Amino acid sequence: MSAPPELDAIDLRVLRALQANARATYDELAAQVSLSPSATLRRVKRLEDAGVIVGYVALLRADSVGLPLTAYINVRLEKHTESHKRNPMDLFRASVQGWPEVVECASLTGDMDYLLRVVVADMAHYSRFVMETLLKHPSVQDCKTSFVLDRVKTTTALPI
Repeated sequence: MSAPPELDAIDLRVLRALQANARATYDELAAQVSLSPSATLRRVKRLEDAGVIVGYVALLRADSVGLPLTAYINVRLEKHTESHKRNPMDLFRASVQGWPEVVECASLTGDMDYLLRVVVADMAHYSRFVMETLLKHPSVQDCKTSFVLDRVKTTTALPI
């Protein structure tokens, strides 16, 4: 893995502006960061090529598309033994990619192995996902769920 690119103050201004509004035109972005549109375009392209900017998306409000229930599920996997053909973590990581309810999966330190952020339509959908998908996975030993009652802060912007 290569070293991260050096980012100067202008790069950081460009990135902050794009995090606030990735649909801004290069003219609008240039005005915000005090560069010409062509210089701004070159900066953005360099940041994309370096992998600092990995994509552009439309952020959706989950409840407005019929997915009002968010759960965080801590997952513990079975321990790896020599009899397994594949590592339980590898099996789990591959499976989670195909579960649309899982919008984020992080590997953890501590008692549990993974934390899943799951969005679903309702409690019945959640129950089906846990009982028919998650707990039936051969690598999963245990899971514990916490449901989101209220979002105090939600942002996708990194503190740069």
